[in-house]
Amino acid sequence: MREITHFIDGAGFTGASGRFGDVMNPNTGEVQARVQFATEAEVDRAVQSALKAQIGWAQVNPQRRARVMFEFKRLVEARMDELAEILSSEHGKVIADSKGDIQRGLEVIEFACGIPHALKGEYTEGAGPGIDVYSMRQPLGVGAGITPFNFPAMIPMWMFGVAIATGNTFVLKPSEKDPTVPVRLAELMMEAGAPAGVLNVIHGDKVAVDAILDHPDIKAVSFVGSSDIAHYVYSRGTANSKRVQAMGGAKNHGLILPDADLEQATKDIIGAAYGSAGERCMALPVVVPVGQKTANEVRERLLAEIDNLKVGLSTDPAAQYGPVVSAAHKAKIEGYIQTGVDEGAELVVDGRGFQLQGYENGYFLGPSLFDQVKPAMKTYQEEIFGPVLQIVRAETFEDALALPSNHQYGNGVAIFTRNGRAAREFAQRVNVGMVGINVPIPVPVAYHTFGGWKRSAFGDANQHGMEGVRFWTKVKTITSRWPEGAVEDSAFVIPTMR
Repeated sequence: MREITHFIDGAGFTGASGRFGDVMNPNTGEVQARVQFATEAEVDRAVQSALKAQIGWAQVNPQRRARVMFEFKRLVEARMDELAEILSSEHGKVIADSKGDIQRGLEVIEFACGIPHALKGEYTEGAGPGIDVYSMRQPLGVGAGITPFNFPAMIPMWMFGVAIATGNTFVLKPSEKDPTVPVRLAELMMEAGAPAGVLNVIHGDKVAVDAILDHPDIKAVSFVGSSDIAHYVYSRGTANSKRVQAMGGAKNHGLILPDADLEQATKDIIGAAYGSAGERCMALPVVVPVGQKTANEVRERLLAEIDNLKVGLSTDPAAQYGPVVSAAHKAKIEGYIQTGVDEGAELVVDGRGFQLQGYENGYFLGPSLFDQVKPAMKTYQEEIFGPVLQIVRAETFEDALALPSNHQYGNGVAIFTRNGRAAREFAQRVNVGMVGINVPIPVPVAYHTFGGWKRSAFGDANQHGMEGVRFWTKVKTITSRWPEGAVEDSAFVIPTMR
């Protein structure tokens, strides 16, 4: 059986823990590989490699670091088909979606190619008599990323792309459910010209996570996952004096006003709710039609769209989405569906029991649709993370606005309307970090920044864009003068620029 090893100091590294995780094929339910789990000593080995490499890498000028990023981008693009096939075989998302996963990561790499401009400091000539003041951005040292199963290419590139371009080295711990693509990315980074140790990959479970959070030589940690774990990572990492950005769960809403283009809105919601089997932190699992007439029409349109959805193998080009990632996750989603029924919501479409002929052991779920969902219900309050769409009816704009604003999560939200004033007011007032106006999945472009509010994010810094540059660097400010002539008397008061 194929064994997935760590990647340390520019090469594969076979660990000695004797602990492994199974890597499944979600289409068939069969084990296709096993991945090694790291010990604390093996995490330290990766950190020491990164620490050794960082001194020289930080001294490489920004243009040359950018050239490595350009070459890495070229290599990933050249292997897009190979990477997408691997990703789909371990995650279960369809090939087109896997390519989108990779491409969204590459967009951050493209941003990182412009790092010489992003690293420019500030300069003030003549801030005082003969005094100039300037600043520079310098790398932190060794950074680490802990990434989830749902975007095994995009999210690692969001993290290490900016971190490495700014002069840091990196230790990545990807999800043990789909670990092959992250290793391939590290191999391609070496092929692109990065020195050994600049990007290391270690696999594992809580042992590896805690070793990262406790390691004194790791200066910053980036995390994406569930909110409970994000809070744990943030608390333990900051307690160890690290910078931490920890992105958590979500329950994104899509508001539909009566004046919206209902045909377009329902098509957008179907894709956002069921794409990637709903396993996205920016999925749109809650639709909020305003007014009963709007709600009834949206419901009928959603039903028509659901009837045309095709669930299939991740390799089927006609499939809109494939299986979920694991048997345990499938059972969890099915449990939430039953909870919704028990709570009194109307299960309009039941996706349980769906089977694909010839692949009965695969982790497939058909699309589910609930109506008459109430805010007090557990299935509304918690993140289901599967192909389940809920209709929560609102009588007024204010009622609809209150739903995402008062929810424990605040990752993303969308509004569908033709009314510019209503859209503007909504964007200003809603208590959520990322807003889409007639855009169902409002993931910002790479040169802006990604991050939610409330229990969707812990820490003060968002992912990628200039916030990413600021997160992975520290500012040094220099005040200088070059005196000439007579020696001045000592000053015993704080200096000012009067």
